[in-house]
Amino acid sequence: MQTSIASQFSSEPAVQAVEGILRNCVHCGFCLATCPTYQLLGSELDSPRGRIYLIKQLLEGQEVTATTRIHLDRCLTCRACETTCPSGVTYARLLDLGRELVEERVPRSLPERTFRRLLRFALVDRDRFALLARLGRPFRALLPARLRGGLPAHAPAASPPPAKVANPRRTVLLLLGCVQPTLRPEIDSAATRLLARLGVATRTVPQAGCCGAIDHHMAAPDDALSRIRRNVDAWYPELEAGADALLVTASGCGAMVKEYGHLLRDDPAYAERAARVAAAARDPAELFGELDLAPLGRPGEGRRIAFHAPCTLQHGQKLPGITETLLTGLGFELAPVADAHLCCGSAGTYSVLQPELSQQLRTHKLANLETHGPELIATANIGCLHHLEAGTSTRVVHWLELVAERLPA
Repeated sequence: MQTSIASQFSSEPAVQAVEGILRNCVHCGFCLATCPTYQLLGSELDSPRGRIYLIKQLLEGQEVTATTRIHLDRCLTCRACETTCPSGVTYARLLDLGRELVEERVPRSLPERTFRRLLRFALVDRDRFALLARLGRPFRALLPARLRGGLPAHAPAASPPPAKVANPRRTVLLLLGCVQPTLRPEIDSAATRLLARLGVATRTVPQAGCCGAIDHHMAAPDDALSRIRRNVDAWYPELEAGADALLVTASGCGAMVKEYGHLLRDDPAYAERAARVAAAARDPAELFGELDLAPLGRPGEGRRIAFHAPCTLQHGQKLPGITETLLTGLGFELAPVADAHLCCGSAGTYSVLQPELSQQLRTHKLANLETHGPELIATANIGCLHHLEAGTSTRVVHWLELVAERLPA
């Protein structure tokens, strides 16, 4: 795609970096077939190709309006288009910059800015989120529908203490996350128990916090980079001291942490350390794939399940099929799932900011997951898990919980 960047942008390093992305797009249209919003709305401007064109217009100095922002807002950042694109267009990086620039040039209304700021405030700190969830639970029925769906109806069950490993063969760091410890503490508990059985010790670093994804995808780059630097400061010394890897049990956070090197590439004080942290990040299925799983037995024998592969796992981290292969190896029978590449509609804060589109996508996803009557639905991301279980009576779990349920005594 030919571009002519306006002089007002030509000196900005971020714009120079994405100019090549624009040029790589050849408008072939392959992305239309895998874009969830295009499938729902049928609008070219609600497709990756259309949004790329809108961002191109912006960078060429043409007028930007609230309509531009609406089409960019509707994108899930699922990155299915990147998996499909034959030209290797890294669309998500272009979209993030486009959203930042539009946010600066077309201010939102005060109520909208306030709501988005409060949403970030509530979600990015695990202690704050836990407190707000505890205070809001008695009044859940009185909350607006788009907020009520994000608040658990019941307090989570108490998790057992972390499993001890006497003589660990490996030690990995564990990202605690923001909302997962409140919504589903059983996930990290299952991870530590399973890894302990495999001779791997886990250790948390309390100084580390939110991965930065929420701020990053809501056009608050300075806040996102601040959180990323704090995490690098927390994890890098531990990695240098001998920790083997950084385990991220939520695939959404994993996709973000693996971008740290890119996001801080121009920061001389952090570029090298951020790249080291990004290289150490592992999805559980990656880590388990490096281990001998024989001590886990065959926990899946006689169990037929459906697996929902989060977009952040198959498109963001580029790990399609990795968890499915692992689960099959553990004895689970995986029911076929049509259109498994399409998003469930969770997408971080998308289910709150775009509830109608999000619920339509969830309805389609659940129909495909439940077609063949699985016992339950397993996934690899807390956001997808929470979103899906709000729309079905079928049990929805993280696959780590599922495997740990039948851990041999």
